[in-house]
Amino acid sequence: MELNEIRLFSPATVANVSCGFDVLGFCLDTVGDEMVIRKTDERGIRITKITGYDLPYKVTENVAGISALAMYNTLKPECGFEIEIHKKIKPGSGIGSSSASAAGSVFGMNVLLGDPLNKTELTSFAMKGEAFASKAEHADNLAPAIFGGFTIVKSIHPLHIIELPTPKDLYATIIHPQIEIKTSDARALLPQKVPLRDSITQWANLGSLVHALHTSDYDLIALSLNDVIVEPHRKSLIPDFDTLKEKVIKAGALGCGISGSGPSIYTLSQGIKVAEKVEDAMFMIYESTSIPFDTHVSKINTEGIKIIK
Repeated sequence: MELNEIRLFSPATVANVSCGFDVLGFCLDTVGDEMVIRKTDERGIRITKITGYDLPYKVTENVAGISALAMYNTLKPECGFEIEIHKKIKPGSGIGSSSASAAGSVFGMNVLLGDPLNKTELTSFAMKGEAFASKAEHADNLAPAIFGGFTIVKSIHPLHIIELPTPKDLYATIIHPQIEIKTSDARALLPQKVPLRDSITQWANLGSLVHALHTSDYDLIALSLNDVIVEPHRKSLIPDFDTLKEKVIKAGALGCGISGSGPSIYTLSQGIKVAEKVEDAMFMIYESTSIPFDTHVSKINTEGIKIIK
């Protein structure tokens, strides 16, 4: 029977994973948008419903529409598509809100067309929408949403995504302080030149982290989740970052860093009990401030975007 409608869970993601700035990301399991993609006889792309947040319905101004249109204009199918977006990831939260929309639309269209495109090709179309949102082409949020688990973006031109294994007892804890940080402002803080000793430290940490993921070496994960290049410049944008980082490490987290451009902060922990203890530590730090926030505990999602039956 031909499938004409599909409902998706399009997950949040963490990018810039400490030592993996602009290349390393992972996928979350308990935070994400829901999207409905529907095949129509009328050709073209239309966004018919948006809930949760005030986003544009105009296809060329919405990241889901832009990525869908790029794919549609390339494949030229003899049908059209309607897109519903039920937005549960707050835009600008630093956990891949725009990438969830951009990835979800092309994934759903691909399923309804019989899966003519592979995951790398889907990522390349989703990048068109993400570029509209962030003013630069990058895939460190998109790739984990589409591939699942941990991914490294080996290159953009040509696009080359590498899937990494996920230790089975690895959990993420996220806190989202509800303040606004513009990606452009966060990038403006970064130096154009980096001392050689810091570069050596950073790529040693990234190489060690990749090995630790392959071998499920949680101690090595903890030693590797250290960012000496980006975090020192960006952490000033996030209130109480140093205090929170100190407390979550004491609570048992393997590591802690800025998710995306912020303001969300992520930690990784071995086991859900530790991840929940880390969440309590985060709660205690931000409860004493006047900043509203929310927290999430999530197993690493190794599947990526999921079809909701």
